[in-house]
Amino acid sequence: MMTALVRIVCTLSITCVAVCTLSITCIAAARAFQPPSVASQHDNQHDFDFEIGAWKTHISRLDHPLTGSKTWLTYDGTSVVRALLDGRANLVELSVAGPAGRIEGLNIRLYHPQSRQWTLHYANVKDGELTPAVAGRFTNGRGEFYGEDTLNGKPIRVRFVISQLSTGSWKFEQAFSADGGVSWELNWIAVDTRVSS
Repeated sequence: MMTALVRIVCTLSITCVAVCTLSITCIAAARAFQPPSVASQHDNQHDFDFEIGAWKTHISRLDHPLTGSKTWLTYDGTSVVRALLDGRANLVELSVAGPAGRIEGLNIRLYHPQSRQWTLHYANVKDGELTPAVAGRFTNGRGEFYGEDTLNGKPIRVRFVISQLSTGSWKFEQAFSADGGVSWELNWIAVDTRVSS
């Protein structure tokens, strides 16, 4: 009789422990699954915050893109990035020089909250015209931007990629495609290093 009673008590105790363990596991799983709130979703508005300030710039530019040219021209100078409209836009002033001459230009970047993308518009002071915009965003610390343009009267695709090299250094690469994005030719590499304040 006593043995049967001990078995019942032990069985109840084991069952209780199993139920309690299962309950604790379910509660932990429920707490771990929290649907993301709208406020916590990355809206990309601050993608370019890292770049505000002054930078030393080294540029390599392919002479005559999409012609088979292998001649690269180099320039050194500065770029200064200013935030506008509470971070929803920024302005880059580029001033570099090298054996092939000088490049002075502006890059105007505008944030579109509906698409959560940025458009980048470049103007070379030499001709005073804005190039067609490239559009995109940063994902996992890498910015990719695409657009359409023309080169020597022919339609091309444009790709602009921004990636981090180190804590205070970033790389900006531009490539053109004459076949709708099947193949790309790199034609602009800028390496920016932050100027210590």
